[in-house]
Amino acid sequence: MQENRLTEIGLIDSINGNVISVRLNDNIKSRMPIINGVVYRVGQIGSFVKIPLGYANLYGIVTVIGSGAMPEYLKDVILHDYDELKNIGWILITLVGEQVGNKFERGVTQYPVTGDKVHLVTNDDLKIVYGGFVDTNSVTVGTISATESLEAKLDLDRLIARHCAIVGSTGSGKSNSVSVLLRAIASKEFESSRILVIDPHGEYDDTLKKYSKVFKINSPQADQKLFIPFWALPFNEMMNIFSGTLTDPNKEYIREAVVEAKIDSNLTNKLGINPESITADSPIPFSIKSLWFHLDDFERQTYNSRADPNTITDRTVEGDSEKLISNEYQPASAGGGAPFLNNRAKGILSFLDSMRNRMKDSRYSFLFNPGGYSPSSEGKVTKDLDSLLLSWLGDKKPITILDLSGIPNEIMSSISGTLLKITYDSLFWGLDTKVGGKQQPLLIVLEEAHSYLGAGEESISSRTVRSIAKEGRKYGAGLMLVTQRPSELDETVLSQCGTMVALRMNNSKDRSHIKAAIQDELSTMIDLLTSLRTGEGILSGEAVKIPSRIKFFKITDAPKSSDPLASKQWGMKIENPEMEYKQLITSWRNQSFK
Repeated sequence: MQENRLTEIGLIDSINGNVISVRLNDNIKSRMPIINGVVYRVGQIGSFVKIPLGYANLYGIVTVIGSGAMPEYLKDVILHDYDELKNIGWILITLVGEQVGNKFERGVTQYPVTGDKVHLVTNDDLKIVYGGFVDTNSVTVGTISATESLEAKLDLDRLIARHCAIVGSTGSGKSNSVSVLLRAIASKEFESSRILVIDPHGEYDDTLKKYSKVFKINSPQADQKLFIPFWALPFNEMMNIFSGTLTDPNKEYIREAVVEAKIDSNLTNKLGINPESITADSPIPFSIKSLWFHLDDFERQTYNSRADPNTITDRTVEGDSEKLISNEYQPASAGGGAPFLNNRAKGILSFLDSMRNRMKDSRYSFLFNPGGYSPSSEGKVTKDLDSLLLSWLGDKKPITILDLSGIPNEIMSSISGTLLKITYDSLFWGLDTKVGGKQQPLLIVLEEAHSYLGAGEESISSRTVRSIAKEGRKYGAGLMLVTQRPSELDETVLSQCGTMVALRMNNSKDRSHIKAAIQDELSTMIDLLTSLRTGEGILSGEAVKIPSRIKFFKITDAPKSSDPLASKQWGMKIENPEMEYKQLITSWRNQSFK
């Protein structure tokens, strides 16, 4: 009873749905009562209050303090009776949950009435609010900012099934937070957990080394080289890799040639696919070198008789499809006689030259020479997509990192989108298998999501992520978006994220984007983002019992994105700068940090 008297801070004056105006007691002077030796502060933005109702307690979050929290009917009065009302304290609270016995649940089943007493929340109350998680389906990522003796936990099932976004400005501790969360999941040592990280800059290679297998295009280890077979790309994405332009009829001409090549490969590889269901988008291996060679050969042919393909002139150069060398024929006569040009040629030699240049470019070897996934001239492969998916998703380590740092920027969106599409389609069509998404869910982490998931874009990556965001939970695919620019993300995708982790954010446009994605009554909490400490964030949504301000754990081996300390690094002597610069150039040319 003594504690109840000490914790009482005010009375309810007005109720508008979940939003309640509270008039603070006149006898609260210091606003810092001491209860059981602990100092509490009354009316802090983001702090909790409780409203006892018989055997239950309602809990609310303080969102407004001062005259702005005053009920609407009094705002006109204050203009005339300011002296009488100026010393009255007000807070505005939003109801978020209910406690019955020692169990806390989000949402409320009953509402208070005017005149009910409002109490501040003690540490014992917070233990009930934040407790109740089952160890098997929760992870600990930090401590509650209000009292660091309490652990901050997340519901793992809801985090994955309902998607998640981690947002924050550069230097806010975003990469540290992601690392802490993924380590916490991996350390649970589930038998079949799997997390796929799409990492454009190779930030997590070292941080998550103990729990992950890293694939990169320039990996020195053969079993960790990142291959993305060109034949797994949808037709339009494959065409976008080449720099030449095509008319719509010529594009359809090449599409038909690709379909024919895939139909032939279906027989060669004994895939058992119904030929009528094969399209240019079907992930079926075929030899792109053979395709190029035959298209190129047709364009270069000359005839001894006009328009007669049976009278092809003799070759002056014998081509080689594997070496990407063209056949050459006797040049057409300039005077109108034989040899004659091929009047059925499509005029696509410049595009075919761009194809050859790309296929010869070593930066694209992960696409066009993908190890055992590279088809022979007949379209035969020694490894198929099942081997690729097994290496990505079937490793004993729970985390797989696809490091895209060596991939050319101009095709980053196509490649990241293709990776996602291959992965999501496998979960979708493998629904009834033990490695499908329903039987073995997958968490997909998209680092720097804004760089290839722009608002208003119709790229393959945007389309695929939208599909996962809208329908992924039905097929066991969970999303975690990590970005410093939420305002550049597709709003549809962001609105589908059931859990929001918002770290310090200075840009007002980004903050307004986050406000639009969370519960309206709690949007004022987003104004706190500019004042958060590094590594501190506001958690809200499905994976937490109540919106919370937490301090993430700090990992020792920070990601590469952490800030270098100039005052420390500048004080260190470099013994052999000549050798270091030689190593720098070698790393640059090899596209490798090692």
